[in-house]
Amino acid sequence: MNGRHASPVPQLRVYTPEHVRLAAVLVLSAMVITAPWLFKTPDWITRGLVAVGLTLVAVALLMLVQARTRLRARAMAAALLTGFIDKDATVTFVCDDDGMIHASNGAAIKRFADAETETLAGTLRSILANPSAVLFRLQSRARVDGSAREDIVTRRGHVRLAVHQMQGGSFLWRVEEISDRPTASRGADAVPIPMVTVGRTGAVLFMNEAARSLIGERVKSTDRLFTSLPVLSGQINTMSTKTGLVEVLVCEKNRSQGRSELYFLQLDASEASAGKAPLESLPVPFVKVDPDGTVLSANKLGKHLLGISSSANLKLGQLMDGLGRPMADWLRDTAGGQASHKSEFLRLTRRDKEVFVQVTLTRVIEEGETVLIAVLNDATELKTLEAQFVQSQKMQAIGQLAGGVAHDFNNLLTAISGHCDLLLLRHDQGDQDFGDLIQIHENANRAAALVSQLLAFSRKQTLQPEVLDVRDTLSDLTHLLNRLVGEKVTLTLSHDPVMRSIRADKRQLEQVLMNLVVNARDAMPQGGEIRIETEAVVLDEPLERNRAVVPAGDWVTVKVSDEGVGISPDKLQKVFEPFYTTKRTGEGTGLGLSTAYGIVKQTGGYIFVDSIKDQGTQFTLFFPVNSQSEAEVAAPVTTTAKAIAAQHGEGVVLLVEDEAPVRAFASRALRMRGYTVLEAESAEDALRTLEDPGLTVDVFVTDVVMPGMDGPTWVREALKTRPDTRVVFVSGYSEGAFGEAEPSVPNSVFLPKPFSLNQLTETVHEQLH
Repeated sequence: MNGRHASPVPQLRVYTPEHVRLAAVLVLSAMVITAPWLFKTPDWITRGLVAVGLTLVAVALLMLVQARTRLRARAMAAALLTGFIDKDATVTFVCDDDGMIHASNGAAIKRFADAETETLAGTLRSILANPSAVLFRLQSRARVDGSAREDIVTRRGHVRLAVHQMQGGSFLWRVEEISDRPTASRGADAVPIPMVTVGRTGAVLFMNEAARSLIGERVKSTDRLFTSLPVLSGQINTMSTKTGLVEVLVCEKNRSQGRSELYFLQLDASEASAGKAPLESLPVPFVKVDPDGTVLSANKLGKHLLGISSSANLKLGQLMDGLGRPMADWLRDTAGGQASHKSEFLRLTRRDKEVFVQVTLTRVIEEGETVLIAVLNDATELKTLEAQFVQSQKMQAIGQLAGGVAHDFNNLLTAISGHCDLLLLRHDQGDQDFGDLIQIHENANRAAALVSQLLAFSRKQTLQPEVLDVRDTLSDLTHLLNRLVGEKVTLTLSHDPVMRSIRADKRQLEQVLMNLVVNARDAMPQGGEIRIETEAVVLDEPLERNRAVVPAGDWVTVKVSDEGVGISPDKLQKVFEPFYTTKRTGEGTGLGLSTAYGIVKQTGGYIFVDSIKDQGTQFTLFFPVNSQSEAEVAAPVTTTAKAIAAQHGEGVVLLVEDEAPVRAFASRALRMRGYTVLEAESAEDALRTLEDPGLTVDVFVTDVVMPGMDGPTWVREALKTRPDTRVVFVSGYSEGAFGEAEPSVPNSVFLPKPFSLNQLTETVHEQLH
C-alpha cells in the first residue's frame, strides 16, 4: 500500500517531501536576496526583493518546524508499532491531524491491501459510504474527550471505529468488523443440534447451548475436545465430555476467515458399532431430496410436519408451493451451488390445515452423488410473515381466477377460430361471405390477445423464448415507442456498452416495454422526458427488495424512468394487481402493469417500482443473463424446419377432449388431412378404447385439464403398454403450468390453445415424422 510500511517496524526516511520543499524555498530565497547585487537594480527594487527574500526565509523556517513535527509523529508511530499494535489482530492505523497515514499494523496491510491511497478516508471507502464525515465526527470528539468510538451499520455488516488522541497531535485508529467476530454466531444458540465454531489454529471460538449441554463445560481447543485429530467430517469421532467419552457423528461446514462450524450428533452404543447415525431421531424436521425434486427420505418429524405417512413416489413440488418461481429452478441452482443460502417461506399442500414452513436447502455429497437436504421449520405462528403472505395470497387468488377465466375462454376461442378456418377452406376471396369470415377470424385473434394478458398475469401463458440482446430489441421498437409518446414527450435511450444476452419471448418483452412507456407518458400530461437505461449488473451478494430476494449472479437491468406525477406510497403496493388503475374510467383497464409483472416473473426475472410523489417514477426490471450457448438454442429450429418440409401421411390419432366443440373441430381438421381419428370425451373412455390389443394408435392428442383423470395421468398409464406412441398435449394453460412436480412424458409436445387448423395438423405431422 502506498504510504504504508509493510515491515513490522516502520523505517523512517532520511529525506522526506518536507525536506525537498524546504530546500526549494531556501534556494529561491537566496536567489531573490542576491539578485539586486548581481544585476545592479535600483534601490527601491532592491528593498522590495530583500523583503520578499526575508519572507521566504520565514516561510522556510515555518516549514522546517512543521517537518520536524511530522517526523516526531512518525517516530512515535514507529515506536508504538514496535511496542504492541503491530501484533494486534485488530486493524490499526496511526494518522496525523489531516488523516494522513503514518503507520499501519500487519492486520491493516492485509485487510486493505488493494487500497492505493495514503489517507485513512480513502482507505476506508471500501467499507463506508462517506468515511470523511464519520472520521471528522469521531476525531472532533477525541480532541475533547481524548477518545471516541462509534458502531456503524453498513450493507456488509457492522463496523466499529475507535480513535485515541496521542501526544504530538497524532491519532490511533482501530477498525473492527463485528460481523467477522465469533459473537456473531450467538443466533446459533437457538439451534437444537450441538455446534461449535473453530478457528484456523483449532481454538474453539464459540459453543452453542446444545454443545455446552453435551460437553458439560467450556473448552478452548479441539485437542481437549476430541481424543484424536484431525476431526473427520462425515464420520464417527470420539469426543471427551465431562461425563466421559461419547461417540458423535461430525459434520463440518467451512466459513470465511479460516473458521469452520462443527455439528455433532450423539450416537448410542448400537448405532456407533453399526457406524450409522440415528437420522430418524434427529430433533429437527428434514427431507432428503434428489436434484430433480424426488423425495428420497424424510425423518419422523418431517413426515409429521408435512402431514404424510410415507415419502415414497413424491416430489417436493407436490408437498409445498408458493416459491414464486419454478421449483425445479431452485433445486437445480442449489445443486449447482448457484443459489443464495437464504431460507424460503413456502406453504404446505396439506388439506387438513394451513401450514407455512421455512425451508433451508443445503447441498451435500453422499457416496459421490449430489443430494439436497431441506431443513423445515414450522413458521405458521411467526407474526413477521403476516404482511408478506396477505399480499401473496391475494395475488395468487386473483391469478387463479384470471387463469381459470382465460382457460375457459381459450376453449371457446379454439372452437370459434377453428370452425372459421373450416369455413374459409370452402370459400374463396370472391365469395360474398369471405369478408365476414375474415372479420370473425380477426376478432377471435383480438380476443385471444386479451385473454393472453390474463394468462400473463397468472404466469400460465406459453412463452416462445429466444436469445435476445436488449439493445437490439429496443432499437427495433424505438420507432413505435416514439409514435406512442407523442410530440410533448422526449424518449431517451442509454445503453451499457458491454451488454449480455438474455433468454426471453421477444413479443412479450416488447409488450412489457410498451406498457411501461405508455404509463410513463400518461403520467406526464404536460410533457417531459422518458428515459430507458440498460445495464449489465453483477450481484456479488443477494439483493433484498420489497420482500423479494434477487439471487447473486449476472443480470441485465432495464430501467424506465419518467418525470411525472408519481405514485403515492399507499397505492404503490397495488400497482401490479390486475384491474387496479389510478386513471379515470375509460382511460385504462388496469391490466398493463399486471401483464408486465406476470411476463417478467415467468421469464425468471424481477420487477420493482420506485416513486416519489410529484417527482417521477422508475420501474427496474432484472433479467437473468442467458447461460445457454447459441448453438444449443439454434439446434431445435433446424430440426423443426426439416420436419415441416415433409408431406402429410396416414396415421391413427386418438383424440381426447372434453369440450365437444373443440373435439368436433379437431377431428374434422385431422380427417381432412388423411388421418384416421378415434374420439374420446374423457380419459376413462380413452383407456377403455385402448383395451383392444389389436388396435394400433400412432398419436395421442389429448387435453390436459379434464374432469376426472387429467391428460398426463392417463397418458402415463397408456404408455405402459404402448411405449412408442407419440403424444400431443393441448391446453388453455401454458406448458409449465401443469404437472410441474411430475416427470415429463416421453415423446410428447405441447400445443397451446387457441390453435388454428394448420397448427394442429402440422404438430401431429411433426410427431409422426
